Amino acid sequence: MSKSYEMDMSRGAIFPKLLAFSLPLMLSGILQLLFNAADVIVVGRFVGSDQMAAVGSTSSLINLIVNFFGGLSVGVSVLAAQNYAAGQGKELSKTISTAFMTALLSGLLLILIGTALARPLLELMGSPSNVIEYSTIYLRIYFLGMPALMVYDFTAGILRAAGDTKRPLYYQLAAGAVNVALNLLFVLVLRIGVAGVAISTTISQIISAFCLFLVLVRDKGKLHLDLKRLRIYPDKLRSIIRVGLPAGLQGTVFSLSNVVIQSAINSFGSVAMAGATASQNIEGFVYIAMNSIYQTNLSFTSQNIGAGKYSRINRILLDCLGAVTLIGLVLGGLVNLFAPQLLTFYTTDPEVARFARERLFLITVPYFLCGIMDTIVGSLRGIGYSLEPMLVSLIGACGSRILFIMTLFQLPYFHSLHWLYIGYPVSWALTFACHLATFILVRRRLPKTDTPEAALS
Repeated sequence: MSKSYEMDMSRGAIFPKLLAFSLPLMLSGILQLLFNAADVIVVGRFVGSDQMAAVGSTSSLINLIVNFFGGLSVGVSVLAAQNYAAGQGKELSKTISTAFMTALLSGLLLILIGTALARPLLELMGSPSNVIEYSTIYLRIYFLGMPALMVYDFTAGILRAAGDTKRPLYYQLAAGAVNVALNLLFVLVLRIGVAGVAISTTISQIISAFCLFLVLVRDKGKLHLDLKRLRIYPDKLRSIIRVGLPAGLQGTVFSLSNVVIQSAINSFGSVAMAGATASQNIEGFVYIAMNSIYQTNLSFTSQNIGAGKYSRINRILLDCLGAVTLIGLVLGGLVNLFAPQLLTFYTTDPEVARFARERLFLITVPYFLCGIMDTIVGSLRGIGYSLEPMLVSLIGACGSRILFIMTLFQLPYFHSLHWLYIGYPVSWALTFACHLATFILVRRRLPKTDTPEAALS
């Protein structure tokens, strides 16, 4: 790997390196969302609200199925960062080989799951009859690109472990440009609607995954992927699963709660669905900016644990909490300030825009609480504790939402989208407080000073 892309996160001033690491990561995520938003915008503006609702309403279901396997990439990133910082070249090579094979096999399994269960799961979610056919088409084509999506996530996690967030950004930009161009071709010229945007997304995923695959294959240093020695090493897979499985289960249950919420939104009709779709796309830009700080915290904490630099763990968390709070407050405010202008990109229907604006206000103003919640989880997982934050999140964030829908939401007074969306910030605040208490307990178990080897470096 070229030295210009590497970053030693265990030495020197922390905050400047946090910025250098997180900004490309943030831009990469925002670009990905821009290109995903292009799917919704093109369909919403040039095809109709039914197909726009079909594209947007599948996101919670896609996340439900994908997040379990995607969570394993968290385990890959943590293990690779610790191997990298500790100078364990042979162990890092085994981790990379195991990660690549796991990603490929997971993607192939997801093709089978997604294509077979697309229609039954959409029916369980209560998709309206005027939307479900389009949603099924979109899902089945989208899942054909799952091997590429898994390979991209896992290889990007390996590169982040060594401090490289730039090349994933470059390849995301190239693949996203292809996605937008193909959207216009398939929807405006060939007029194949949701099938076109699904094909465009799949092709762009294949391009970005192949580029990162070539980065590892051509690397001459620690991150080289030797295709002649590809295999799954059981000890590495166990380590990946130990951190990644709870993360995957947490993501899956979060997505399950979102599926339940989406089902509740579906009960208000396709206009409410389209409004939620537009709002979710805009919310995504705020979330991905905050999530880049979570990813940064995860990588920095993992490298410092691997290097034995325990004294830096608290400082990393405090800097990340300050950054994520500022990002959440500023971007949440800007989204609400410019909501009317932003929504014109998605829809010309005033009723769709009305539903979208209500959701945007209730979600994005307190969104910084979600960022704080996730950032503390980054510290816990970077240290190697993944089960504890999973349990806290399942009870606090997911359990409270589902309990509300099953109880109060069924009563006439609370049966509205307004109360449904208020449940989000309430669950974030509860879960953030519990995560903070968990971190304090976990931190007390770690040494307060650096290892003798780390102190000499």
